[in-house]
Amino acid sequence: MTLTASRSTGTAAAPACVVVIPARMASTRLPGKPLADIHGAPMIVHVWRRAMEAAVGPVIVACAETEIAAAVMAAGGEAVLTRADHPSGSDRIFEALAIADPEAAADIVVNVQGDLPTLDPRLLRAALAPLADGHVDIATLIAPIGAASERQNENVVKVAVAPAAAPSGLAIGRCLYFSRSPIPWGDGPTYHHIGLYAYRRAALARFVALPPGVLERRERLEQLRALENGMRIDAALVDTVPLGVDTAEDLERARALLAP
Repeated sequence: MTLTASRSTGTAAAPACVVVIPARMASTRLPGKPLADIHGAPMIVHVWRRAMEAAVGPVIVACAETEIAAAVMAAGGEAVLTRADHPSGSDRIFEALAIADPEAAADIVVNVQGDLPTLDPRLLRAALAPLADGHVDIATLIAPIGAASERQNENVVKVAVAPAAAPSGLAIGRCLYFSRSPIPWGDGPTYHHIGLYAYRRAALARFVALPPGVLERRERLEQLRALENGMRIDAALVDTVPLGVDTAEDLERARALLAP
């Protein structure tokens, strides 16, 4: 793959962007889930299609197994085989980026999880908005938490945010801390973190070179590594949380939502 064109915002050329979707067959709760059938197409193909619909740049699936690559290429997509032993999706996309874009034409790398077949393409575009501020290293998404049960659920990652400038018109906040516990304390809104990231290329290179942090290991949240090392993460506020497929029940929900 050769990246040469910048995406257009309608006014001036913006930095070239590439979307990378990490995927692997190993899953403790739903083995082989990238190839799980959803109405005649593997789940990873649905995710690739949603990313293509966002139209922010080329889309690559970074995969550990040839079966995933074959499924993506059969659908007309592009896949890059990576090492199987990467500890995280961030490491996998970094290797794939070096293979697919050795000339470093892409300035922005969007990491879309491979288990989001119902992802609204608008969310992917919204994740780029915080990078309009040149001080931001990594951009992500948050959504309001409504149900009290979600505030107490350790599988719902919460984030404390401070208001930031929002030239795009979207509400944007600077991420101060991520936790599995309800934060911040007291009255006021609580936000659900959505694990979709847009990195400046240099920030991704720095991030994967850092050792796991103390808070990262304690909370089991990779993004805390960036905060522990002084990197800035800003989040755009959106109104919906995409369904992440982790279990057989989630898969059935995805099938229902994507029914023709």
